[in-house]
Amino acid sequence: MTKKLKALLLGGCMVLSSGCATGTQESFTFTADLPPNFTYEAVAKYAPIKGETCTVKKPHVGYNQRWHLDYKERYKLDSEIPIYRTAEDCRLVIYRIELEIYGAYGKHRGDFGADSAMVIIREQLEDKYKGTFDGNGESAINGQCQWMFRTVGPKRYIRKLLDCKKVDDQGMVTTGRPVSAYTLDQLPGKTVKLKIKLADEEQPGWGDTWVKVPNGWKRCIGEGPEDQRGYCNGNYKDFSSFKMPDGRDCTIYPGCTE
Repeated sequence: MTKKLKALLLGGCMVLSSGCATGTQESFTFTADLPPNFTYEAVAKYAPIKGETCTVKKPHVGYNQRWHLDYKERYKLDSEIPIYRTAEDCRLVIYRIELEIYGAYGKHRGDFGADSAMVIIREQLEDKYKGTFDGNGESAINGQCQWMFRTVGPKRYIRKLLDCKKVDDQGMVTTGRPVSAYTLDQLPGKTVKLKIKLADEEQPGWGDTWVKVPNGWKRCIGEGPEDQRGYCNGNYKDFSSFKMPDGRDCTIYPGCTE
């Protein structure tokens, strides 16, 4: 487990001590439109303003609390993010927002998946790279997330990975992560929204481990239940049972029973 998954980042300027003071009062709102049981974490990154010779030890700020099941009631959807800050007597400007998208698929503490997205902010950008805002001052970062299922352990418990991709202006899912870019002068008073949809179908985490059947997927037996990899290797007739996140013994995914 990474340090990021262990850390609890609290949102808002109240917990940032004196480092939260801004060089100017310019800010923008970051928010999200997410599927049920999804949340996000945003970490804004800052660097010294052009011409400054100072340095800072911790030029990043957590704005949205890192989500976990028993902390969800404290999760904040909207974050007011300053464009300029002053930390350690150094004037800083935002240059990136690193986003982590979280989704829960079960009730246990570890029943979640995560993937990343990003907002890039520069002083200047070519028009073709710049995000656009509508008449209400809102810009959307469109993406689609898909659950990728697999099994782990000798009892073959279902675990899921989250795979999130950018959706382009034509509504097509691309190969890259959800990313958008803006210039500094675009952002004051505006709203940037991460808009994520969930794919209708789940897919196996990787190939040649499950077989598609009319009403779901069957798990190849491999060399037996102790075989952690469980590749089909040409045997598409013998299958193993597996356990759902809620503990049910099943033979077909996602319906459990045939």
